[in-house]
Amino acid sequence: MLAVLFLTMQALSLTETPVPYTDGMQTGRPSKKDRPPFGERLHALREQAGLSQEQLAARLGLTQRAYAYWERNPVALRPDQLMRLAEALGVTAENLLGANGSRKRGPGPVGKMRQLFNAASRLPRSQQQKITAVLEPFILQHGQAREA
Repeated sequence: MLAVLFLTMQALSLTETPVPYTDGMQTGRPSKKDRPPFGERLHALREQAGLSQEQLAARLGLTQRAYAYWERNPVALRPDQLMRLAEALGVTAENLLGANGSRKRGPGPVGKMRQLFNAASRLPRSQQQKITAVLEPFILQHGQAREA
């Protein structure tokens, strides 16, 4: 009886259909460190293109390990490598580098007078008038001296 049960269980385990891999399943070993910004962009663009690291590496004439290094570590790629990479991903080099024009630069450091003016403009009107009463004669006097 025990032999029949064992053979039945063994037959059941051999006839079960394996669960196929799905696109949502993570492959490979998870990294212990975060990707740098360029690596994050590279990873996202590669996945948008529907390519595995191995497929993209083959298009670039690299090993999968060499390409994986680009996604996981800060790298300084040569211009020809950047161009081939952008072409393989179907994007522009500017997009690959994150220079797509959406990043705006600020006006730079703010001077002390601008900081004081901004702070004074947040004061109540009565206090602003006191500051104006001191500054206006001073600026008029020194402005005239500079013109003469």
